[in-house]
Amino acid sequence: MFSESVKHAIQAMIYLANNQDKNVMVSTIAKDYDIPKFYLAKIVQTLSKHNLIHSTRGRSGGIKLNKPAKDIRIIDIIHVINGPPPKHEICLFGLDICTDSVPCPVHNVWKAMKHDLNEKLIHQNLEVLSKELDRKHKTLQSLGITK
Repeated sequence: MFSESVKHAIQAMIYLANNQDKNVMVSTIAKDYDIPKFYLAKIVQTLSKHNLIHSTRGRSGGIKLNKPAKDIRIIDIIHVINGPPPKHEICLFGLDICTDSVPCPVHNVWKAMKHDLNEKLIHQNLEVLSKELDRKHKTLQSLGITK
């Protein structure tokens, strides 16, 4: 549903949310999430350009969130990486424009699902997402399941 770039951006942002008190090297995140370092560096560059993260050069440099995780919405990360949503709705099947007046075969179902998803992404912030993911990992560990 989301591009690899969006997935990696969200992973990096979650990593930073869990390490808010210090600068983190891009290479550390890349290694921990098995993301090609130079690919993640490009994503980080975009996040920095849009003021979601701050980068510091030098010996104790790295990246960190530019504001508290609770103030960063998931939809903001998606829009920074993918750009703003298109002016015209695009068909789920990739067939040109899809509107109420010119619907594709699954328009009504997809329209409702997309609305629900957008509402969740607008109201979901990075802090909540990182805490939920941390809770999930602890549950998996207690069950003896590793990544």
